[in-house]
Amino acid sequence: MNTTKWALVASPTPPAQEAAEKLKPIIDWVPVEEADQAVVLGGDGFMLQTLHQMLNRRNIMPVYGMNLGTVGFLMNNWHLDDLSERITNARAFKVKPLKMEVETISGASFTLPAINEVSLLRETRQTAKLEIEINGRIMMEEL
Repeated sequence: MNTTKWALVASPTPPAQEAAEKLKPIIDWVPVEEADQAVVLGGDGFMLQTLHQMLNRRNIMPVYGMNLGTVGFLMNNWHLDDLSERITNARAFKVKPLKMEVETISGASFTLPAINEVSLLRETRQTAKLEIEINGRIMMEEL
């Protein structure tokens, strides 16, 4: 008997909300805090947001994403048919976040996970100087 608890996580966009309404009667969904696995409806940005939230909660679980956004290269195609079979047959892969370490001009340090990209916001007109190091190897001394 399969006792896997599934959460349904949907982007607030109308297409994702409409899809969620269609999926709600199919599975006995639980809140994400109680789930073992999740179905995520939305675009790539929403998927990355969901993964970051899992990292922040320290509650990592398998996720099956269905594209209801613009690009969707991280997602499976959206359709209602054979959801259980498609999830069972899905090929699993692990996402290993990079560790981003940042030191501000004032000396404050931050360490954050970076799954897909890192964005920096400058609040002055001064030139930003960046060093890029990956696994202890300097890839770009100054940018």
